[in-house]
Amino acid sequence: MFLNRYSKFSLGLILISVIVISSCKKDSLILENNDPPYYAEIPTVLVEFYVNRLFIDLIGREPFDEEMANEVAFLRSYDLSMEGRDSLILKLQTDTNYIPGDSSYKMAYYHRMYEILKVRLIEGASNAEIAFYKNINYQDYVVDSIAGEMLKAYKNLLSYHNLNDVINSEIQYYNGEISIRDVHRRMIYNAVYDQINMNVFNYINAVFDNLLLRYPTAFEFDESYKMISDNTPQILLGKSGQSKYDFADIICDSRGFYEGVIQWAYLTLLARAPTSEETDRMMNTFYYDYDFQYIQRQIMISDEYAHFK
Repeated sequence: MFLNRYSKFSLGLILISVIVISSCKKDSLILENNDPPYYAEIPTVLVEFYVNRLFIDLIGREPFDEEMANEVAFLRSYDLSMEGRDSLILKLQTDTNYIPGDSSYKMAYYHRMYEILKVRLIEGASNAEIAFYKNINYQDYVVDSIAGEMLKAYKNLLSYHNLNDVINSEIQYYNGEISIRDVHRRMIYNAVYDQINMNVFNYINAVFDNLLLRYPTAFEFDESYKMISDNTPQILLGKSGQSKYDFADIICDSRGFYEGVIQWAYLTLLARAPTSEETDRMMNTFYYDYDFQYIQRQIMISDEYAHFK
């Protein structure tokens, strides 16, 4: 009887030991290779490179020595966390305090955005060039009005206002009066863009390529061509339109446009296209709030952009 009790007691200890050992092994497997990044080990030269890149990409210049020292110290105070990075990027996008040479970070940021979009869509035409075409349109409007050629006069006046809208895009986008879709629509609906992409055939292909990052299908091209050339009601991307303005508006309000902007942001900031998962995640908000600045911050806080990997 004594041996039986002893055997049972030993067996119990063995079972308990096995359970404890098994539990320990399971815990070690869960934690293995799952340590959070230790940003304190990131060398200062990489942090400085990150700050320098943010300044160039967002406001178009390198930071001054004092700015570099301050922002590196700021990021270190946040242990280089995503929260700290987001705060710095938001500052460069929105801070209105006076900065010598830039007026403010916000002013510099929106000027940079305006210039980048002109490079993307109208070959970087300067405001002086746009104003030159605008003034010609206005002079032609006056001449045609005096001559009684009211249809030609109206077309020249419309072209004048379209070019004026392009120039006004910078300050209106800065003030939140228009969204990034409106800036793009203005950039593809003016005489300068028409001059670059002469005739309807080239215009349609250029708009699809520039904004949707693809060429139109045969059906899309036919519908677009008739919409622009004949001013007849056609269906494009699920919406009806019957003019060149309608065409531009439909393109810039399509899901493909917003996906194209996201792809463009990844290509310019990371030199690669986004994955399907990244595009879907960004589209969850961007399609409804048009907040391109949020898209930039999500890309620029990443270790991939910062080279902190």
